[in-house]
Amino acid sequence: MQSKAIAAIDFWVGLFVIAGLAAVLFLALKAGNLASFSTQSTYRVNARFDNIGGLKPRAPVKSAGVVVGRVVAIRFDDKTYNAVADIDLQSQYKFPKDSSAKILTSGLLGEQYLGLEAGGDPAMLAANDRITNTQSAVVLENLISQFLFNKAAEGKADSKDKQ
Repeated sequence: MQSKAIAAIDFWVGLFVIAGLAAVLFLALKAGNLASFSTQSTYRVNARFDNIGGLKPRAPVKSAGVVVGRVVAIRFDDKTYNAVADIDLQSQYKFPKDSSAKILTSGLLGEQYLGLEAGGDPAMLAANDRITNTQSAVVLENLISQFLFNKAAEGKADSKDKQ
C-alpha cells in the first residue's frame, strides 16, 4: 500500500517538473521573440534608415498597434552608409506605396519595433518594393548630450551678459 502512495507522489512530482520545464521553454521563446511561428504567406519589402538604434531581426512590425509583420534581416549598405531593414509583411495586409516606417520604442526603455503608417497612394506595396519615407530611431544618448550641450551654451551666454 505504501508503494502505491509513493508511486502516486512520484507521478505528480514528475508531472509538475514537466509542466515547469514547458513553462520555462515557453518563457525563453517569448523572451527571444521566437514564440510566434507563422505559416502565413508574406511579401518582403525593405526600408533604409540612418540609424536603427536597437532594432533587431524578428522585431515586430506594427500598424495601429497590430502586428502585421516581422523584421527579417538588418544589413549595412556600404555605398549609401545606411542600414537596410528587410521586412516580411503578412499578405493579408496591403499598404500604400507612400506609407512611412518609423523605429519606435515600447515604453521608456522597452524593446524597439517598426511602426508602419499607411499613406494615401492608391497603388499598394508589392514584393521587393522599398519604403522611402522613413524615420530613424531616437537615440537616448544623443538627446542627453544635446540637452547638456544646450545647457552649457546657455551658461556661457548668461556669464557674458553679466559682465
